[in-house]
Amino acid sequence: RCFPLDPVRNPAGESILFSRESEPALRLSFARMYTSMKISYGVDTRYPILYTDCMVITYYGGQFFKVQHGDLTIAYNPSGEPLNEDARIARFGADIALVSLNHPHFNGVANLAYGEKKPFVVNGPGEYETKGVYIKGLETSTKYGGADSRINTLYYVSVEGVGLCFLGALDAPQLGEKVYDAIYDVDILFVPVGGNGVLTPAEALKLSLTFSPKIIIPMHYDAATLKKFLSEAGQDPALQEKLTLKKKDLEGKEGEVVVLKSA
Repeated sequence: RCFPLDPVRNPAGESILFSRESEPALRLSFARMYTSMKISYGVDTRYPILYTDCMVITYYGGQFFKVQHGDLTIAYNPSGEPLNEDARIARFGADIALVSLNHPHFNGVANLAYGEKKPFVVNGPGEYETKGVYIKGLETSTKYGGADSRINTLYYVSVEGVGLCFLGALDAPQLGEKVYDAIYDVDILFVPVGGNGVLTPAEALKLSLTFSPKIIIPMHYDAATLKKFLSEAGQDPALQEKLTLKKKDLEGKEGEVVVLKSA
């Protein structure tokens, strides 16, 4: 099972991550043993981290997501301005920021610098590698914002064997073979469903299924377009605060829709 992580501190005041289900005795014992044992350092070498193999996905409305795995934090399309009443501007430290479209609803990277963390920002097509993470950005199109067709960047990232595909502000109901050839197994697909410059609910579902994802996470919607998308999918999932999972939790899933509540 996966559990949200709580930071606890050893006698030296340094942060160690435990799950909330960790036995209290284990937590205390580990803290006492900490000074005499060697722990591998994570990305931020100021804090020795006890890693978890859980991935935690948090939604902030619009197209803004935070994906955490151990000490790694990736932000997708952070809000500079809220897209709608359900979206909000959140501030936290991120290691990587992925921006699909240079628009205030998606390019609030200034809010992702916190303490010693300043994000590596990717805002266009290409191949990138940072903090041991390989990122592939693919050129697609969008008419979001009422403008003529502009470049939207679709992102594919693999984190500890979990393939994440983020469609951004995509408006094209069909994608060429070049895109599919460049993407490996898609475990989790983030898809816009709100229309008005991005995919409509019907287009979003049809396109989603071409990726054969294990989990589909809708984004960029209001109550009406979300309801339409779920109707198209024939699913009625309960709203979740966060999605917390391990790689093995994806086994046997095919196109399962997960709706996340805006944090």
